[in-house]
Amino acid sequence: MPICDREKSLAAQAGNIPNILAFIRLLMAPLMFALLVNRDAEIFEGIHYSWLDYWAAFIFVLASVTDFFDGYIARTFRQITTLGAILDPLADKMLTLAGFLGLMMLDRASPWAIYLILTRELFITGLRVSAMSRGMDISASWMGKVKTVVQMIAIGFLLMEWSGGEALLWLSVLFTLYSGYEYIRDFVKKLT
Repeated sequence: MPICDREKSLAAQAGNIPNILAFIRLLMAPLMFALLVNRDAEIFEGIHYSWLDYWAAFIFVLASVTDFFDGYIARTFRQITTLGAILDPLADKMLTLAGFLGLMMLDRASPWAIYLILTRELFITGLRVSAMSRGMDISASWMGKVKTVVQMIAIGFLLMEWSGGEALLWLSVLFTLYSGYEYIRDFVKKLT
């Protein structure tokens, strides 16, 4: 494909609604993280911490909703793109990373739980890159989608300091590790 055509193709991919929603989610993640970890910043002077939690939770919920809609729109209107296949999981990881690390820094989430989740995420991302380089498709499984939903619910509960947040966090660890096992199993099957 000539360079000019490739650039037009990338521009078209960047301009479709699912990719725009994923890009917005990418931008919301550091904003939420800033609200969680910069509580003593001059810009927040005079604002009670609970308001920063509410705003962080609002941004998180809004970003989570874009996750649902970008996938729904992409599938329904056949707007699935290579850029979207990269942006969507990246945006999901950045959002959950911002939430989990911010909550850990606020001492609302177990460092061990966060360590297990982040280690699995990094390992599986590397595994998916390796699979792609071999021409293999290792798409998100049903369990991977459930894992993401449970992680997002856990983050929401922990942000709002609702009862059951810690239990949901550990439940998300179980789903995270199990879905990681599924990815590894599928990768090994495709290698043999």
